[in-house]
Amino acid sequence: MKTNKLVSMLVAAVTLAASAQSSTPKSQLDWFIGHWCSESNGQFIEEQWLGARGDIMLGLSRTVKGATTASFEYLRIEWQGGVASYVAQPQGQPPVRFVQTAGGPDWAKFENPAHDFPKRVEYRRTKDGLYAEIAGPGEGGKEMKIAFDYEVCAR
Repeated sequence: MKTNKLVSMLVAAVTLAASAQSSTPKSQLDWFIGHWCSESNGQFIEEQWLGARGDIMLGLSRTVKGATTASFEYLRIEWQGGVASYVAQPQGQPPVRFVQTAGGPDWAKFENPAHDFPKRVEYRRTKDGLYAEIAGPGEGGKEMKIAFDYEVCAR
């Protein structure tokens, strides 16, 4: 009887630990949530992120130049086995997965070394908004970085 009680306690402890482990990364990315905008050189870019429900956060991005939509992208962050992945679908193309390789309370880095460009997607929460950067091989193999400085969208 004591053995059964000990086994039950161990199973409960392992279940609780696994539950805490898988839910912790989701709350660490809550700073993504919101409507983020950037405007410069006649180009308006916005990203909208919903909070995590189940094992996914959903995002959407669009770039508008003048009165024309130049691009759009479906985004999501998924958790599988407690690991977060950033999944992008530019222009509705097949999804490309970037696995989280580093992060902290206000930043996250996702990488996919097999992808052509970008190979890295990084987000940082700033004092005034959200900073995003994509990077990978550019001309001549030299690293190319494209940065996006967002603030809370007023539209």
